[in-house]
Amino acid sequence: MPRAAGQIDPKKSEAILEAAQDLLSERGLQVSMAEIARKAGVSKQTLYNRFPSKTEIGQALARRRSDAITAPLREPGDPLRVLTGFARAMIEKVCAPERAVSLRGVALMSAEAPEVARAVYEGGPAESLRRLSAWLAQQHAEGRLVVRDPDAAAEMFSGMVLGHAHLRHVMGVPHPVFDIDAKAQDAAIRFIRAFSA
Repeated sequence: MPRAAGQIDPKKSEAILEAAQDLLSERGLQVSMAEIARKAGVSKQTLYNRFPSKTEIGQALARRRSDAITAPLREPGDPLRVLTGFARAMIEKVCAPERAVSLRGVALMSAEAPEVARAVYEGGPAESLRRLSAWLAQQHAEGRLVVRDPDAAAEMFSGMVLGHAHLRHVMGVPHPVFDIDAKAQDAAIRFIRAFSA
């Protein structure tokens, strides 16, 4: 079925983001918008209509990652199950070996393009913290947990889950092997004990 005038094809946007992720991971900000369009199989005009600059691309990629990490927060369930799912998603998205290159790339670009790094942070990690904080505030309001400062608690939980994983990835230091499910559940159990109602 043909699209109506002005209707955006989500498959093209997804192709652009996939191409951008691959190219930015390989070459950082040196990659051109024309190269991203070519790899995505779209015209430069289509690319610029959806993402006017690499800043918007970076933010969209970070937002997509944040959506995946925070998906468990949108599911009903007891706090242990939800936090375990959130922790597992965070570990999988941050600690996966293929993510090391992109984390390193973001760290390196922060000096040469602080506006891109800020957009990536706001669209990804900061957004994930905001969503976790809002979920924790809701748990507090509903009497499931006692979380008087949900922003601080969200940062605490993220730190418990990741530890130094992101630093190891940025620095290219091998990460110890561990059981993702066990680590995710352990962090959730300890956090809930600390904030139990």
